[in-house]
Amino acid sequence: MVALSSCMTGERCRYNATDTYNPSILKNIADNHIAVCPEILAGFGIPRAACEIFGGSGEDVLKGTARIMDKNGSDITEAMILGAEKALQICLENDINKAYLQSKSPTCGCGEIYDGNFTNTLKPGNGIFTALLKNHGIEVVAV
Repeated sequence: MVALSSCMTGERCRYNATDTYNPSILKNIADNHIAVCPEILAGFGIPRAACEIFGGSGEDVLKGTARIMDKNGSDITEAMILGAEKALQICLENDINKAYLQSKSPTCGCGEIYDGNFTNTLKPGNGIFTALLKNHGIEVVAV
């Protein structure tokens, strides 16, 4: 069983009410997946302000040394951590061993995320959900 970012299933749950529908991944994993969106599990609506990690990576957010801020300047760190933890719990309950996640996201990003300045500049790092999954030995693939 694998996890998949909900936006890749066609759910219009991204911050700007769009999706990143990915039929090739869905074809390859068929019915052997669950879809999760840590940002929706955090209680955020659709659409919502864009957000980025400021001062580090997802691992740093979990350590308390970086924050997640939205474009309006609101600190949404605690809610985002809660949403990522809920998504992790769903994965653990479903014996997930691999996750295909949306790249660049402050929650699902794997390998690179936006730099926290809202300038479309990328930096090395993972989102908080990816960091949690990796901490639990779950393989993460950026899409």
